[in-house]
Amino acid sequence: MSNPANLKYTTSHEWVKTDADGTISVGITQHAQELLGDMVFVEAPEVGRKLKAKEECAVVESVKAAADIYAPVSGVVTAVNSELDSTPEAINSDPYNTWIFAMKPDNPADVSALMDAAAYQAVVDSESH
Repeated sequence: MSNPANLKYTTSHEWVKTDADGTISVGITQHAQELLGDMVFVEAPEVGRKLKAKEECAVVESVKAAADIYAPVSGVVTAVNSELDSTPEAINSDPYNTWIFAMKPDNPADVSALMDAAAYQAVVDSESH
């Protein structure tokens, strides 16, 4: 599966989608879910929480390991995907359409500065060698 071109990416394997209202949705990439394996639990940040860029804010647990999820930019959490409480495996079956939390960035330009799909793929390729 290739990384969708309409998303932005972080070196810690989160994807970011800018929504029409200026908020962003955040999830983990195909590469991240492949490394982790079958998801069994997702702990999302609380709505209203103020996050700093690169701050640990959520946890995904798989049958293999637990992994921290980091805020891609600074901002405030506006929503969490409560469906993951009962179906965390949705991240495995459709990682790019399964968001973990949404946030309103303090500075929308920070989102533009994240990696595009090609730059992210270069990071993944460099890690697998």
